[in-house]
Parts: sequence; C-alpha cells; structure tokens
Amino acid sequence: MMQDTYRTIAEPTESIYKEKGSKFLAFAYPVYSEDDIKEHLAELRKKYFDARHHCYAYILGADKSRYRANDDGEPNHSAGDPILGQIRSADLSNVLVVVVRYFGGTKLGVSGLINAYKTATADALAKATIIEKHETALLHIHFGYPQMNDVMSLVKDYNLSVRQQQFELTCTLTIEVRKQLQQEVTAKLEAIDEVKVEEV
Repeated sequence: MMQDTYRTIAEPTESIYKEKGSKFLAFAYPVYSEDDIKEHLAELRKKYFDARHHCYAYILGADKSRYRANDDGEPNHSAGDPILGQIRSADLSNVLVVVVRYFGGTKLGVSGLINAYKTATADALAKATIIEKHETALLHIHFGYPQMNDVMSLVKDYNLSVRQQQFELTCTLTIEVRKQLQQEVTAKLEAIDEVKVEEV
C-alpha cells in the first residue's frame, strides 16, 4: 500500500446509545479539512443547542499526523480520548466523530462516561462503509485557448478529476491530483508554453 493511501468512511453515519437516562448521539463524518470540521460542529451545536456536551475527535491526513480530542466540559479524557481511540482502532483518517450528550440526571462516573462515548462512537463507525482513498491536492491551472488541447490531453492521460472549469479568453481549470503525482503533473503542465499552475 502506498503511503498516501488511507482508510476513511464513505458517508456520514449516526447512532444512539442510552445509559441511565443519558442519551449519547454519535455522528461520524468524512472530512477533508479543519473548515469541514468547524462546519459540522456548528451545524450540530445549532441543531442540538439544548444538549449539555458536544464532545468530538478527529484525525486528518494519510499519515494521521493531525488529530484532536475535545471533552467539551466532561471530566478530562473521559470523552474526546475514547472517541479518538475508536477512530484509531478502526485505522481511519479524515474522519470526525461528534457525540452529543443529553444528561439524564444520574452521574455515570468517569469509567461509565468512557464506556458510553466509546460505545456510541464504535456503533456509528460500525455502520459506515469503509473505503480506501488517496491523499490528493487541488491545482489551479491558468492557460490560453491555444494550450487547451495539450492541457486537456494531460488531464486525460492522468485520469484527473476536474473540479471547476472556466473557458473564456484565458482559461482556468481546477483539478484534483493524487499527492504522489503532484510534482510530476505540475512539471508536465508547466512545460507547456504559457501555462501557470498553483496549488489551492
């Protein structure tokens, strides 16, 4: 397996876990950036504004080097870490799991909380379809009409997915390229006269 390959979830999933009156709603999302994460958190905080805690954890990148766990007011390491632990034990990346807790009046104690957050997360991840993906980069290509054929045949040769395109006097194309091929593709594009490439 090349090192830019990672396992993630195909689509969002959710699950619910109940313990002594408390409800733990777990939401798992495929994410690509911290902006994605902020958006999902904001949506859940708005939708479940009356919940006491919105605890979460995420891992980003094929190398899993960017991660965070947040207890959101629960006792230290009783919520975020168990969520993070489940993402890790499923060997996933580019995944965010948020567990929204409604307090049921009975304290669960730290070990009860750890178990509840762990179980809710495991259930949500178990429902997900696991897929393998490659880490990618987005490239902006600027060129004139005369270069159109050369640029498009390169896009076809490498089977690159086009995210946005605009063909006017000057043309712009936004393409998604596998991280490992980024330098090679950029060099070939820049070898074409009057083609400018920038990473998004």
